[in-house]
Amino acid sequence: MPSVMLRKREDGKLLFYVAKKDLEETIESLEFDSPDKWGGEVVLGDGSRYHFEILDAAPKLPLTLQAKRL
Repeated sequence: MPSVMLRKREDGKLLFYVAKKDLEETIESLEFDSPDKWGGEVVLGDGSRYHFEILDAAPKLPLTLQAKRL
């Protein structure tokens, strides 16, 4: 499972970055995006899908975590 970095772009969209693959894509959809549940399956702008652990609250960004490619 690669380590990924999530951060907000200037326009407010989330950016998904995997350093080892030099992959940087905008997150098009996030399974859970509410103040009490955040994370799950992520769909990127290029169509690829990843999954990371669901968190109990929306995190402070930037954030580094482990993601599994689906």
